[in-house]
Amino acid sequence: MTAALNFVTGPWSSAWFAGNTLDYMALLLCAALGAAFAFRSGLFNLGLEGQIYLGGLAAACALLYLPPACPSAIALCLAATAACLVGAGMGVFCAVLNRISGADVLITSFLLSATLTPVADALITGPLRDISGNLLATPRFAATLPRVLPPSALSLSFIISLCLCVASGVLIGNTGAGYRFRIAGSSPAFARYGGIDAAAFRVPAMGLSGGAGGLCGFFAVAGSYGLCYQGFSGGLGWAGIACALIAGNGFFALIPAALFYAALKSGVDQTLLSSAMSLDASFLLQAAILALAGVFQTRTRRNCAR
Repeated sequence: MTAALNFVTGPWSSAWFAGNTLDYMALLLCAALGAAFAFRSGLFNLGLEGQIYLGGLAAACALLYLPPACPSAIALCLAATAACLVGAGMGVFCAVLNRISGADVLITSFLLSATLTPVADALITGPLRDISGNLLATPRFAATLPRVLPPSALSLSFIISLCLCVASGVLIGNTGAGYRFRIAGSSPAFARYGGIDAAAFRVPAMGLSGGAGGLCGFFAVAGSYGLCYQGFSGGLGWAGIACALIAGNGFFALIPAALFYAALKSGVDQTLLSSAMSLDASFLLQAAILALAGVFQTRTRRNCAR
């Protein structure tokens, strides 16, 4: 009974836990936004994990090597830009390969991510490592995102992620370009009949998808952690894909989906700390709840379509 109570109330039991839960929600929102852009264009970006990781590393390099006299606001903007460009570049590269040779984006995005991740590991544990500490991580950054609910990790990234999600939903759902984007992804044959080149949307869609992944990496290193450590992405890309699928790729629906996923993870962590539940049992619990959420979401969409 105690374990069940901690599972439900634990994520909101204090400012510390609530802030950390919402901070993880912000990261999930950004990653899920990247996945949704790809899904809505008819593609599957399986390289989000690497785009988050490499984007965070690019942001870390910018924050470490910018001149000390550079104002914090400018340094953070440049770091965010670097992260977005790296993530977008990885996504665009896969989309261009698809346009030129027909290579499946699902395969190329995963392979590119898997290829570059060890390179990032080598940089973090080698030339970028803070040798004064025991962590496999860079030194702490002088400029970080402002905290919203100290002493938790919740930062300005939460507000930015919410704004990006709402803005994306408005633009995709209420503009002519957004309509063409939706039609090109959902029904390429109908798009061609209406004079829309469906393939032309794949490159910008993967650019937006990878850019959102890179921005997620920036939020993680400059907001949540204040440094870049080996493996910091920690499955964020896969969790973002799961959130996008739960939300049915609806940009507004990403917000409750990310909140649900973040509360689920935080609740499981609380249960692990407060009870004798094993780590394997916690993974099984998460999988069961996510499966039920997926079934409920699918049935709801089918009922609405009738």
